[in-house]
Formats: sequence, structure tokens, C-alpha cells
Amino acid sequence: MKQKYQDSTRVKRAHLQALQKEFEMLHMKAGEFVNEYFAQTLSIANKMKINGENKRDVEVVKKMMRSMTPKFDYIVCSIEESKDTMILTIDELQSSLLVHEQRMSSHVEEEHALTITHSEQFGGRSQGRGSFRGRGRG
Repeated sequence: MKQKYQDSTRVKRAHLQALQKEFEMLHMKAGEFVNEYFAQTLSIANKMKINGENKRDVEVVKKMMRSMTPKFDYIVCSIEESKDTMILTIDELQSSLLVHEQRMSSHVEEEHALTITHSEQFGGRSQGRGSFRGRGRG
């Protein structure tokens, strides 16, 4: 019985070690949505909790803030400046980042619509003043 318990503890420790590494190495990927990244991070944190290590919210929040893609840099900086990250909850962080993500996607859609409208107006050609002056008077 004692041997079985020691083996079980060793396996649990090894599994926890792997989860810790996965947690540390995790970064948001380009094109990944905020909700997807949060789900992945929280899944790892929950598995760590099951295996005996409870990540506090503050640790998870800090991890997420430092591992977002560069397009979130200024919103993360804004959150750090305006809120106390020691008491910021995971839900509050997620909400702030989701609002930012939605605004970014609506701006991209508007730019895409403007580009399409511009292309349709000018038949795909750019209208503008170039350096072509026609034939010279030779």
C-alpha cells in the first residue's frame, strides 16, 4: 500500500511539473480569440489545482497580461495603469479584453467595407494624379 501511494505521488508530481511548464510557456497565438486563450489558460490552471497546486487569481491575471499578442499591448498597459492588478479578477480582465477585441474587429470590418466600396467605385483602379503628362510637343 505504501509503495502504491509513493508511486501515485510521484506520478502526480511529474504531471504537475508538466502542467507548470505548459502554463509558463503558454502564449496567446496570432489570430486566437480572447475567449479561446482564457479557456486554454484556465483549463491548465484547473488541472494544476486538481494535482495539488492552486494558482491564485493574481498569478493567472499577471500571466495572461504578459502573454497576450502585441495587438493587446496598449490595452494591457492601460489596465495596469488604471486598475490594481493585485485585486483584478480574471473575469474583469477578460471583460476588458473582450470589449477591446470587439472594437478592433469592428474597425477591421469597417476598413474592409471602405476598401471594397472604393474598389467598386473606381473599377479596381486607383484614381489620382500621377506623373504621366502625355506626349511632349517635340
